[in-house]
Amino acid sequence: MAPQDDGACDHLPGLRLPVLILPATGGPPMDLSALPGLTVLYAYPRTGQPDQPLPTDWDIIPGARGCTPQSCAFRDHYAELAAAGARVFGLSTQDTADQAEAAGRLHLPFPLLSDAELRLAHALKLPTFEVDGLTLLRRVTLIVRDGVIHKVFYPVFPPDQNAAQVLAWLGS
Repeated sequence: MAPQDDGACDHLPGLRLPVLILPATGGPPMDLSALPGLTVLYAYPRTGQPDQPLPTDWDIIPGARGCTPQSCAFRDHYAELAAAGARVFGLSTQDTADQAEAAGRLHLPFPLLSDAELRLAHALKLPTFEVDGLTLLRRVTLIVRDGVIHKVFYPVFPPDQNAAQVLAWLGS
């Protein structure tokens, strides 16, 4: 089901990222606010674990389904994004161990960042939803230059087209 734009990200363009250190898969913790140049940060609810059931009513929550196809699309377009000068990061509220499993299984060439404590989500007032006692991020993609948000993709639909949308915007 396609999510509707509820205006929850209208405040983001022009904001400077807060100084926050987030755990990362396959590398040191990251402070996105300190990165020079172009950064693509795609936030997603969660990547399912092969041996665990999906959260309750996952398939009927607008925008919940599609985390793996979105991550795989960023993987598949990674070389093009890098050629455009962009660093890529995924962001969810899952812990780093769960993210590391997903990053390995999906062969992601970029880190996933954990906002398990919701520090970045609260600092930026990112849209969230709750299911089964979990607070999860709604799907949103930020284009950041030198620590400042320049472009916001929200809502992101369909998720598997998000990386191509980002590339198209970068080329415009």
